[in-house]
This record gives sequence, C-alpha cells and structure tokens, in this order.
Amino acid sequence: MREKMKTNKILSRIFVFLILFLFSGSAIFAAGDSDQVLNIVVKIMTYLTLVMVAFVLWLALVYSEKEDSAGEAFKKAVRRFLYAINPMPPLDREEDIMLDHDYDGIKELDNIVPPWFNFLFYGSAIFGVIYLLNFHVIDDTWSSANEYATEMEAARIQREVLVKSGVFINENSVELLTDAATLNAGKEIYVKNCVSCHGQNGEGLVGPNMTDEYWVHGGGIKNVFKTIKYGVTSKGMIAWETQLNPKQMQSVANYILSLQGTNPPNAKAPEGEKWIDPATTGKTEL
Repeated sequence: MREKMKTNKILSRIFVFLILFLFSGSAIFAAGDSDQVLNIVVKIMTYLTLVMVAFVLWLALVYSEKEDSAGEAFKKAVRRFLYAINPMPPLDREEDIMLDHDYDGIKELDNIVPPWFNFLFYGSAIFGVIYLLNFHVIDDTWSSANEYATEMEAARIQREVLVKSGVFINENSVELLTDAATLNAGKEIYVKNCVSCHGQNGEGLVGPNMTDEYWVHGGGIKNVFKTIKYGVTSKGMIAWETQLNPKQMQSVANYILSLQGTNPPNAKAPEGEKWIDPATTGKTEL
C-alpha cells in the first residue's frame, strides 16, 4: 500500500510538471519564427499526448487498488494539486487569517499570493529580460525595424517579378515600345495567331487592313491593346486575354502599330475612321 501511495505521489508530481511545462513551452515557442508554426503545433500535440498518457497510467494505478474503488486517491491528489496552485484555507479556518480591518462590516482576509500568479508574474519578467537581450542586444535580426526592412525588400523583389511578367499591363498602362525584342516577340505571336484574318503583312483578309491610317475600333497603342484583349465577338475575333498574357498582348499590339505605312501588296481597302494621334490634339486616347 505504501509503495502504491508513493508511486501515486510521484505520478501526480509528474502530471503537474507536464502541465506547467506545456504552458511555459507554448509561450517560448510563440516567440519563434512564423515559418515554424507547424513544428510548434506538432510539439504541443506531443506534450498533450504525454500528459494524457501519464494521466491514464495514473488513473489505472489508482483504480487498481481494491481498497480505493471510490477513487479517493485520485480525489486526494486533485485536492492537493488545487491547493498547490491556490492554497486557500478552508472556511472553518478563516478566523486564523482574519485581519483587524473592518470597513462597513466588510472584513479582510490575509490570503497569500497564489503560486500560479507568482509563476506567471516572475516568469513573464524573466521571459521579458531574455527576450530583450536576445532580440535587441545580442541579435536584433528579428527586431521590428529589421522585420519591416526584410518584408519591404521581399515586396520590392516580388513587384519586380510581377512587373517583368506584365501583370500590371492593361489598356490604361500599356506603353508604346519600339525596341527589337518587343517587336520580334509581337511578330512571332502575330504570325502564329493573326495571319489567317489580317494577312501575313497586315494587309487584311477577313479582318481589316492594319497598315493604313483607318481603324474600326480606334488606333493607338491603348485602343489596339484593348481590341486584342477583349476581342470583337460580333466579327468573330475572340478575346485574346484568355490566350495571351498582358505582356504578350502589349508586344503584338506594338508590332501591329509598327506595320503602319508599310503599304503591302494587295492591301484591303480602308475601313473605319482615320486615326489622329491624341498627342497632336491634346485629347486623351481613350
């Protein structure tokens, strides 16, 4: 019997230690890098599993005693644990800690500060000192200023990648470009997708002639880009935004504009209205 009681006492202490370690460990892990969240969750679940295993083993030992079918050993350990974290005297002993103060019939008890409160208070102070030294004195890598600078640099790199991919290009931001790389890329797209309707040299077949000054849906880089992007379904031209990315549409629009004035043979008669560059009139293109 004495050996079993001793075992129960040891297991109860292990149980209390695991609970305290679980909460203190969670606070330490919370200070880690956000990329380690999954690792933290795994550790916490491991601690919870250990706690539950210890608890089940302890209950098995308690209820294996024939003389304790009512679970008094379990209840006694729980009472011990509760008293350890909050040692309040029983009601019949309150007179022993009663102070002489009397405020309108209200008397004061001289209760001690609960150990759990001291644990949190001093633990927070110790953790604060360690955190201060570690993150602001010894190594300031994860200071707020450095985190901000790191995130801003990552955002700048991400923006550069997006700009290069052309994700910000639309009918309002598209630019008139004349460099060889853009025109060659546009020509490749044109030959692959546009020749059947507009001719090998832009002279026009089913679609209109794109080498003269007349445009059905407006000339200039913005209007041409818009026409390519949204298509003209009534005339059988699909919306190319589902087939080409913004940078590709910008390239082919610039290539089409480079065909202006080339006067290819067998050019189709002009259609639409003569386009006047808004830069010469002071008006906006769209």
